[in-house]
Parts: sequence; C-alpha cells; structure tokens
Amino acid sequence: MSLIGSDRVRAVVGLGITGLSCAQFLAAKGQEFYVVDSRESPPGLDEVKSILPDDRIFTGGLDKLLELPVTELFVSPGVALSEPVLARLAQQGVLMRGDVDLFCEHADAPLIAITGSNAKSTVTTMVADMLSALGKKVSVGGNLGRPALDLLDDTPDYYVLEVSSFQLETTETLNAEVACVLNVSEDHMDRYDSFYDYQRVKQKIYRNCKSAVCNKQDILTAPLLPMGTPVNAFTTGLADLKEFGLIEDEGFWLCHGVKRLYHSSQIKLKGKHNYANVLASFAILELLGLDLEGEEIASYLGEFSGLPHRCEFVSEHQGVVYINDSKGTNVGATLAALEGLGSKQKNIHLLLGGQGKGADFAPLLSGLDKFVKSAHLYGEDATNIASALSSFNDFSSYADLNQAMQAATKMAEPGDIVLFSPACASFDQFKSYVARGEYFTSLVKAL
Repeated sequence: MSLIGSDRVRAVVGLGITGLSCAQFLAAKGQEFYVVDSRESPPGLDEVKSILPDDRIFTGGLDKLLELPVTELFVSPGVALSEPVLARLAQQGVLMRGDVDLFCEHADAPLIAITGSNAKSTVTTMVADMLSALGKKVSVGGNLGRPALDLLDDTPDYYVLEVSSFQLETTETLNAEVACVLNVSEDHMDRYDSFYDYQRVKQKIYRNCKSAVCNKQDILTAPLLPMGTPVNAFTTGLADLKEFGLIEDEGFWLCHGVKRLYHSSQIKLKGKHNYANVLASFAILELLGLDLEGEEIASYLGEFSGLPHRCEFVSEHQGVVYINDSKGTNVGATLAALEGLGSKQKNIHLLLGGQGKGADFAPLLSGLDKFVKSAHLYGEDATNIASALSSFNDFSSYADLNQAMQAATKMAEPGDIVLFSPACASFDQFKSYVARGEYFTSLVKAL
C-alpha cells in the first residue's frame, strides 16, 4: 500500500516554502491532513487556508500534535527532529518524513541527487545547465530554487536535486541514478549532537543509489555501497586512471585519468575550488554516459561565471579586487575560498563573522597562515572566532560589517584581495546570506 494511503493520519509540520508545497501536494492528491506550526503567522498561512478548513490548521505551538491521532508527519527542514514534541511522537512510532522523501516516492524520471557542506548549489546548477546544453529536459530544485514536490508537475529526462542535511534527516531513501557527496566539514553543529551525526546524515544520500560520485580528498564522502556499484571520484590533485583531477601546466588541465579535457584558460570560473566543482559535474555526467568534450560543454564552461554570493567578483578598486562569498556560511567554505583565491604572497584581507552555529573555528588557522595578510572580525561570534585565531598575528574585531570592510580597505594594497567569506550564518545582523552579500556589494560600490 502507498505510504500516503488512507490508513494514515497525516500532518505537515512547519510551513514556509517547503511546508506549503507539501500541503498543496497532499491536497491535490485528495488526502486529509493537518497543518501545525510553532509560529502564530507563518509564511504560507493564507495559501493553506485557501485549501484546508480552519479546523485542520493550528499555529502558535507544536503541542497540538500530541492531541491529534497522527501516524505520519511531513516535517519541514527548518524544524529539528529533536524538538521535544517530535521526539516524543517518534518514540511512539509516528513516521517522520519530508518533502524529498515524498518526492522520491512519486518521481518517474532518473534522479541526480547532490549534497555537501559546500558547493552543492553550484554543482547542482552546473549539472542541470550541462544536461540542458546537451539537449536534455531537466527539472532542478530541492534545497535550491523550486521545492522538490513542485517538480513532479514536469515531465523531464532528469531531475537534479540539491539536498540538504536537514532534508536527508527525513528521507528514507532516494534511489538516485547518481548520488554525490561533494565534501563534509563542520556545519550546523547547533543542530547535531556531534560531527559524526552530521556526516552520517549526509551519507544517507547514497542509500540504494545506482551509482555515486565522491571526493577523493575527503574520506567522509566515501560511499559504502554493494560490490559492483559504479563510483566516480574527483580530486584537485593528480587523478588515477578512472578519476577526474587536475594537472598543473601553465594553469591547470582538467583531466579524466591522463586524458586532458579542458584547460583552465577555457573556463570562466577561476580557482581550484571551482575546478573541483567542474570535475564533480563531469564525474556525474560520465556516469550517465554523456559526452564531456562536445562544443556544448566547451561553450558553457566559457560562459558560466558562477552563482551570486559564491566567490563572486564584485569590483576592482585602486588595484584591489573585492570578492563576495556571503554564501560561505561555515569554516569549510571559507577555507575552500582561501585555497582557491590565495597566493603564497599572502594577498587576502579576510572579513568574517556572524552566527557561528556552534562551529570550531580553529581549522581556519591553516588557511590564514598560508594566504591571509589581515583578518577582520565582526558580529555575534567575533569573540569566539578571535579566541580560536589568537595565534594569528594580524586580526581585529569590529561591531559590524561596515566597520570591518572599511578597515580592510585601508590596509589593502594593489594586487590584494578583500574577501568577504564570513564562515558564519547571517542572522545576527541580516535576514539572509543574500541580504548580507548585497550589503557587502553596496559597500564596495560606494568606494
């Protein structure tokens, strides 16, 4: 019997974009369900009221779930399963599911599923774009763009989903045609009991996949799969025979084994971290049996400049380059940006700070020691970051991003980079990483 059969009593927990898409999907299927949200006036409430009677909508707390005869919950990614009400219901045998789990139950085209602590939006976009360039009809979304359930209205050749750890918590199996974990570094430690728990959730993407892509340089991405399951690996080092990697030669060659595919001069994106993203995309497409060397891919690589707020070039002012990496919301992302943009001459003035999400900032020291002239801290966790970086000889703390930016600009010399890669969430001073990045861009343009 289908998991959304009539024998179950369901509730959508948490509205917003994802919860609303779940509610609309269930309503379209003729299912009866409740909606429960801890907020009094959550986003999407008016839309839900148009499809559901008032006596099935409860806001202002989750305790109502304990009174309802629920057997199955569709929990939005922003609601932690550790919430006491949800934990109690789970112990009683209530199923905890999510929108991606429901999507996978109904999807009828091959699924490419991509996760990672960093770069998953870029790789998801690149894979979808490359498939489109090759003439395939693609539906792309999940944690990026359209909610997964909305994609079911399409009739694509491939679904491409960015999947977050929060979504994977409530996903039993994706049965992906290709499943990929790009990297695993500390993130959302305020939500997980340990780094191991976080990594274990990321690994759920591989369950029952037909093939997989992993990062050779990150053992935490290595899949445990049945013998004979095809696995492609990528690396920013030299590749073994069937891997994707780099050869340094007046720039870099992107290679499949020893075969040279594209030189970095042919690719608009710059930095080894971005070449790793291209290699990961190649590894996925190769498992689908697609041509990597045609004019379609070459043209795309020469034009794609990356996503906003992800190591995005903003401007060059008086010989100093300003880079917006506001999407760098964890330590791993900032380290990747430093590795990709830094030089041995220590050319970077780094702006970082915000809400640290319980992260350990000490690993930043290796990148600072190699590439950073000065570090400028701001925001809620500036003190914690300063404590972790105490052995670094040139950092200062400020009340806000504007002050940090002005200080970095005064210190920067021609040939330097002012890099805004905060290694933290934005919510102490901004509503989102997008708003934060736009603010940084406005400061640069005001110079």
